[in-house]
Amino acid sequence: MSLKLKPAGKLLIIITVVATGVLGVRWYQGRPKAVGNAVEVGKVTLPDAPEASLGSNAQQLPLPDDNPASNGGTQITWLRMAWNSQFSAMYANGGVHTTKHSLFDQAKLNVTYVRQDDCNKQMADLVKFAQAYKSDPNTPGVLITFMGDGMPAFMTSLSKELEPLGAEYQPVIIPVSHGKSFGEDQVMGPQGWKQDPKNAIGKCVAGVLRDGDVNILLKWAGDNGIKVNPDETTYDATAINLIAANDFLDAPNKYIAGYTENRKIVVNGKTTGRDTTVGVDGVATWTPGDVNVAQKKGGLVTIASTRQYASQMSNQTIAIRKWANDHRTDVENMIIALAQAGDQVRSYTQAREFAAKVSAAVYNEQTPDYWLKYFNGVEEKDMQGLKVNLGGSAVFNLQDMANTYGLGTDKIDRYKAVYNTFGSLMVKMYPQLMPAYLPYEKAVDKSFLFSVISNHPELLEGKAIETKYASEITDKVSSKSYHIEFQTGSAVISPASYKLLDEIFQSAVVAEGLKVGVYGHTDNVGTDATNLPLSEKRAGAVRDYLVQKGITTDRVEAKGYGASKPVASNATAEGKAQNRRVEIVLGE
Repeated sequence: MSLKLKPAGKLLIIITVVATGVLGVRWYQGRPKAVGNAVEVGKVTLPDAPEASLGSNAQQLPLPDDNPASNGGTQITWLRMAWNSQFSAMYANGGVHTTKHSLFDQAKLNVTYVRQDDCNKQMADLVKFAQAYKSDPNTPGVLITFMGDGMPAFMTSLSKELEPLGAEYQPVIIPVSHGKSFGEDQVMGPQGWKQDPKNAIGKCVAGVLRDGDVNILLKWAGDNGIKVNPDETTYDATAINLIAANDFLDAPNKYIAGYTENRKIVVNGKTTGRDTTVGVDGVATWTPGDVNVAQKKGGLVTIASTRQYASQMSNQTIAIRKWANDHRTDVENMIIALAQAGDQVRSYTQAREFAAKVSAAVYNEQTPDYWLKYFNGVEEKDMQGLKVNLGGSAVFNLQDMANTYGLGTDKIDRYKAVYNTFGSLMVKMYPQLMPAYLPYEKAVDKSFLFSVISNHPELLEGKAIETKYASEITDKVSSKSYHIEFQTGSAVISPASYKLLDEIFQSAVVAEGLKVGVYGHTDNVGTDATNLPLSEKRAGAVRDYLVQKGITTDRVEAKGYGASKPVASNATAEGKAQNRRVEIVLGE
């Protein structure tokens, strides 16, 4: 028998069936189910440093233990100056000696840091180690870390010292560079030098001769076309003169104490038979030397620093080649540990504070707060009320290390530019003392870093140190005219000028913290309608050359001024030649 339903009855049945189904599904979804217990995920710490290199998905590593490590690994004594660019190394080791759970402990390294500010003693200790290692390969290793721009002279001398031991025992720079001076090394002078660099002519600067800080002075003077008298026993009124200091603290002490000495006056490179007394007008130093000047006497401001010459002073580490090759895995593990430490220090305040604590213990001087303050860098008023910039350092992650040695995306070998710039300067300044320097290719072995980058691309996630350049230069640090040859009436650069352009490029690489101004000028032959666009095109051609070599476009500004800014009279052929020029300005 069939049941016949009316339409309303059918609708009621459909609604009832659908509602029952929906309720059934909801009950099924909401029924009690067996699930895992709640997991405590722990405290998630986001990067909290202003210039953090790691992103929000990064992990802060636990801080190392205070107890000494006992990993049975490779023993190394690492000689270091008191220098804030080594914060990541302090973090990686955990203490004066490697501590438990530090990154070096995890890498099976047993490292002892020894403060050694004397370069000659560093060299003597490395030579002594090389002799011992040749006799006994179980001798604990010795490494020394030094300012990168001072390496050409240092490596050349060290190489000669080690010659009797054979080629295997030559020194080599291993690419474990883990930081750089980023402002703390500087030339300090009267404000008048900043307003016009020519005010420094005939003045005296105290510093350690042939050392990194004096190199800042040499570069600044050279970029401004000012001569430097290399003879520290004479006085040349047409040049900047040098006063020898025993170390980086002796230089500011001489300024503070009002030190003077007698000098033989020279004119055109010849003595005159007359003497004069000179004092210290400026100093080349680094923290705490800059702090001492500001707090004990004052009156000097930053003339040029490694914040501006940002590639100049990376820290570089020297090993004996045989030891480095025998311990290839250890060296690569050092790079990995230091790269991780760099990201931690860059990204986490707590890691930076820990590094400061270790610094105070290693250097056995000042407090952790002191080293932290001047690692970050500060602007303060000195005893005479002048604003001065003190301190300032940076640490490297793997991206920065790659960029240092030309293994980054832009392929610019920054350290090669630094090494060759200051090697050539030393040869020019002291041809009798240093007629040549050890070639870069013999001095540096990049293979260790290349291997780490190839095998651990995941460590490249930390972003590299970046410089933000002003849209336009408003504060010149240096200005110098170059006579770049162009084809007649055009902006096509003559091949004969390529070498000069390469020197400009190299100088710009060293001064990576500064914007590059390329300004074209003509003499007064022809009309403005011709000269102005020609000077603009020629400045643009130089800019394009630098960009093609790897300088970023936002770093270079090119302008043409035609004949509007002569530097000599256009009434003579010689004056016109001086006016036809390309001016290179480094500024902020």
